[in-house]
Amino acid sequence: MNIQMPQLYFSKLMRAIVEFELIEDGDNVLIGISGGKDSIFLTYALAVMRERLKKDFTLRGLTINPLFSPDFDTEGIRGFCEKLSIPYDVHEVDIAGAIENQGGKEACYTCAFFRRGAINRYAKEHGCNKIAYAHHNDDAVETFLMSLFYSGQLQTFTPKTYLDRSDLTVIRPLVYFREQELRDAVSIHGFAPVRSPCPLDGHTVRQTVKELIASLGKDNPLLYDHLAAGMRQSALGELWPASKNRSEMKETYFSYMYGQPKKS
Repeated sequence: MNIQMPQLYFSKLMRAIVEFELIEDGDNVLIGISGGKDSIFLTYALAVMRERLKKDFTLRGLTINPLFSPDFDTEGIRGFCEKLSIPYDVHEVDIAGAIENQGGKEACYTCAFFRRGAINRYAKEHGCNKIAYAHHNDDAVETFLMSLFYSGQLQTFTPKTYLDRSDLTVIRPLVYFREQELRDAVSIHGFAPVRSPCPLDGHTVRQTVKELIASLGKDNPLLYDHLAAGMRQSALGELWPASKNRSEMKETYFSYMYGQPKKS
């Protein structure tokens, strides 16, 4: 396959790789491939980088079949990886059964938990030291808002994350790409993305947040850019101090109520 990439896309990819030092000599990178537009583009992009970077690293691909549907066909992905000279494997994990056993509660969390665990184990078994995921900039912004709305924390995933328990490093080379850019890029290599087998696809909390951002952005064209800027550590302004518990406030309470600290 004659692999090439528009300069704008190459520049965004290089910015992430250089800024966050995502790829080094000797890396064996496992690519998590769902078959969707994002992971397919990531696979293609890393194959381009394998040709163009002056770094000696290897690639291999893995798809987790969560057994949501008997019609989940991965042969197209296999053929695509073969054209790129990337070893490819499919690993079945009964995520559908795990979700059913808990009555469908926390379905997305359960899916992500078992999927990550399976990918980490496969990586260790096959000598990989890094795992590449296709999370893009929209994913990061949505995660940022989801964390604030649903857990009260200002956080999102990072472009590079070291997992000390498994001694693996997760890299996300597409963090400077907008989702629409990846949607447009699919036509570059002519691959038809595999439809997600997830029964909740399009009906998740993430989808709700995605639609909220799009709706608010109609009246505020800079909304998305401001949210993206807010993810940076340098964006932190004045925030309230951490909440104190009763024990920490006891002495101050007695000084206000009785004019002196409580005697031991």
